[in-house]
Amino acid sequence: MINLIQGDCITEMQKMESSIIDLTVTSPPYDNLRTYAGTLDWNFDIFKQVANELYRITKDGGVVVWVVGDATIKGSETGTSFRQALYFKEIGFNLHDTMIWNKTNPMPKVKTKRYFDKFEYMFIFSKGQPRIFNPIMQKCKFGGKEYNSTCKDITTGKERTKKNFILNNERYKDNIWDFAVAQNKTSHPAIFPEQLASDHIISWSNEGDVVFDPFMGSGTTGKMAKLNNRKFIGIEKVPEYFEIAQERMK
Repeated sequence: MINLIQGDCITEMQKMESSIIDLTVTSPPYDNLRTYAGTLDWNFDIFKQVANELYRITKDGGVVVWVVGDATIKGSETGTSFRQALYFKEIGFNLHDTMIWNKTNPMPKVKTKRYFDKFEYMFIFSKGQPRIFNPIMQKCKFGGKEYNSTCKDITTGKERTKKNFILNNERYKDNIWDFAVAQNKTSHPAIFPEQLASDHIISWSNEGDVVFDPFMGSGTTGKMAKLNNRKFIGIEKVPEYFEIAQERMK
């Protein structure tokens, strides 16, 4: 099931039944950094409506992946991402994890009194405990080797005993993910790296689950949902971007 909807995300979400979404992977507008073809109408009150609808339509155990950054105005970051995270918690979501997208090819900046900005937050919100977690594994550099150390006695918490460990060959991937900013050949001003979307889809949903993106843009989340055998619902306001998403989904 692939359902692409052209329209305002709040209006369209209000038409949706409650508790039907397993996973949302999306990136909202960042303050006023982009105008999105002159259609941007975005402030904290509008954000709250989006967040409230996301809570309503998310299943118990469902997850929202919220990829967001902050503008810097007059030398100070806005902190909007943190305000949004706290509001998600206020309405009932758990802040399950605060992850980082580390951009391996950031846009260089000059003549500023700040270090290069090369990351965005990936907040993982869950409605209760996440129902699904399919961890992406990575190889351990010293897997299979013996490790000698001491650790506290769990009964007293004071004495230390010597322990010998054989290190695992694999471990969970870190919560800092390295991805290059996607090469953009579309008219959309900001597109996801496909692997970033895919890894979240694999991590927080199973095949046949419903993945949602209320700010669909060029349709990266939808494309990767389809390639990973998930159902998808996407909403996009801008006709030009909606057409791009339709073509990519084909």
